[in-house]
Amino acid sequence: MEEPAAVCRPVGGGTAKLLPDVDRRRAWMLTVDGAPQSYVDLDDPLHLEFEYVRRLAHVLDLAGPEGAPLDVLHLGGGGLTLPRYAAHTRPGSRQRVVESDAELSALVAEFLPLPAGAGTAVEAADARAALESSPPASADVVVADVFGGNRVPPQMTTVGCARAAARALRPGGIYAANLADAAPFGFLGSQIATWRAAFTRVCVVAEPAVLRGRRFGNVLLLASDGELPPPLLARRTAADPFPARVVPGAELEALRGGAIPVQEDAAAPSPVPPEGSFGIG
Repeated sequence: MEEPAAVCRPVGGGTAKLLPDVDRRRAWMLTVDGAPQSYVDLDDPLHLEFEYVRRLAHVLDLAGPEGAPLDVLHLGGGGLTLPRYAAHTRPGSRQRVVESDAELSALVAEFLPLPAGAGTAVEAADARAALESSPPASADVVVADVFGGNRVPPQMTTVGCARAAARALRPGGIYAANLADAAPFGFLGSQIATWRAAFTRVCVVAEPAVLRGRRFGNVLLLASDGELPPPLLARRTAADPFPARVVPGAELEALRGGAIPVQEDAAAPSPVPPEGSFGIG
C-alpha cells in the first residue's frame, strides 16, 4: 500500500504542513512554520500525542459526570484533537471551535475531517471577540489554546478576558488555558494574578522540570468558581508518561510572586520560546 504523502500549504499564520506518522496508519502531525500545532489519529481519537493535550483531556474527563455531554467552547482549533476526543468520550456534547486562521481550518477540514455526528461547529473568528460575544452561562468548559507565532497574544492575557470567560461559564465551570513560560515566571505570575481577579479558585499544572526552572515549557492554568483542582486530577497527571504536578494554594502564590492583574493597556504576549523549544529552530 502506498504511503501517504506530506501536505504543504500556505495558511494565514505561515506555512502549514501535514506530516504522516509512519507508525500509525492514519495519524498526522500538523505544523505551522515548523512549530508543532496538533497531532491527530483519525482512527483513534483517544491517542493524545502531546502531553499538554493529555492534561487538557483529563480536565474534560473530570469536568462532569463520566460520559455525560458537555458544552465546550474551544478557543484555538488547530487539528481539532481535543474536540474529537470529547465527541468520543462524551457523546452528545455541543462544541464550538473558534479558529482565527480560516485557511488552516480549511486544510484540516479537507484532510482531517471530523467524524459524522461530532456535534462540533468550527468558525473563523478572533478568540477574544468570540469569548466576549458568548451567551452568559453557556459553557461548562472553556479551553484556550491560542497562539500567534508561538506566543499567547496579548488580548488573551487581561482581566477583561478573564471576566469574559467568567461570564461565559456556568456555575462550577472551568477555564483551562495552555500557556508557556520559564523561570522566573514573570508571564505565568501575571496570569495567575489576572485570573484570580475574576475567579475564586486558580491552579496550574506543569511538569516538575518546568516548575523547577530547568526549562521552558507548557503550563496549564485552570480557573473556576467551583472545586479546583477537580478530584483525581493530580493523580491522573502524575501517572502520565511525562508526569505533571498540580500546583494550588501557597505554592501557587509563590509562583505569582509580586505580579498584579494585567489591564488592557499593559497587555503583552507570552515570552518568545527559546530556540529548540517545541521543535522550533
